[in-house]
Amino acid sequence: MDTTKMTLPFSEALCHLIVLMLTLGQEIHSLPVPTDIPMCTASETAQYSLTFTGKWTQAAFPKQYPRYRPPAQWSNVIGVTHSSDYHMWQRNEFASNGVREFTEKGEAWTLVKEVETAGERIQSVYGILSAPAVVGGTGQMKTEFEVFARHSFLSFIVRIVPSPDWFVGVDSIDLCDGDHWKENVSVDLFPYDAGTDSGFTFSSPNFETIPQDKITQITSSFPSHPANSFFYPRLKHLPPIAKVTLTKIKKTNQIISLPMEPTQSNQLPTGNEIEDKLINTPLDCEVSVWSPWGLCKGKCGESGVQHRTRYIIMHPANNGAACPLLEEERKCFPDNCL
Repeated sequence: MDTTKMTLPFSEALCHLIVLMLTLGQEIHSLPVPTDIPMCTASETAQYSLTFTGKWTQAAFPKQYPRYRPPAQWSNVIGVTHSSDYHMWQRNEFASNGVREFTEKGEAWTLVKEVETAGERIQSVYGILSAPAVVGGTGQMKTEFEVFARHSFLSFIVRIVPSPDWFVGVDSIDLCDGDHWKENVSVDLFPYDAGTDSGFTFSSPNFETIPQDKITQITSSFPSHPANSFFYPRLKHLPPIAKVTLTKIKKTNQIISLPMEPTQSNQLPTGNEIEDKLINTPLDCEVSVWSPWGLCKGKCGESGVQHRTRYIIMHPANNGAACPLLEEERKCFPDNCL
């Protein structure tokens, strides 16, 4: 058997492979490096505690506030620590399938797989973190996680329950400041629309958005539809619906959990831990359009009276504008007199 003929093709293939690797290596090193992102030079890792506090009260958000089936509550937190070249979600960009499933149904499997795939493919993800769901609009949940210089960013997402595809979260908050770690970071959270469901209210049935929209922040005037659960035209800005606090943990001699195995807790806050101050959002009365004028009631040849009515769609709350008159009358002359 002539082995020379068998080994030559292998040698040639190996040579081509080496040339290809060198070529790719040159292309990779020639890619532009972002210069607008500060470089983290912290020499040690850092441990942080994350505290998520819901501020979703009926006083702050009185319009269509969910009280049952299901009542106002929060899903579990799904978060990642990562480098600057990764995004779990971004404002004004399309939501991934994982974000879509999580915001619409609360299913996290696809989202977690997307995160794991990004970590394997481009090594941008360091750890996945989570915290249990909160049964109530003003509950609180906590977890811990680890960051280091290469992966100093945190992103997370929490679903608003119930809702069509609404959520809160942060996108790529940097915990590093030059050569050291930030001690405390607090962020007020506002609702976002994932752009995959066109429902206007907390309890809207599924209504797929075709074609899919980009992720947008929900405000007191956008979407500009009076049926929207967050539509408060008298407000310039919505009050924060939640808050997240990130606190650097002082190092001790205790054994620290791995980043993929964070500690978790779910508790109800007390006192002023929920809100720095009590927020009462005024809700104006909303009424329907007028009905058609009714029949003219009166004797032939004499003036009569006819009525029209409207009904209350939304009762006022928190010193909002009172309801206007629900019935009107006017003079008329009977028709078809014999």
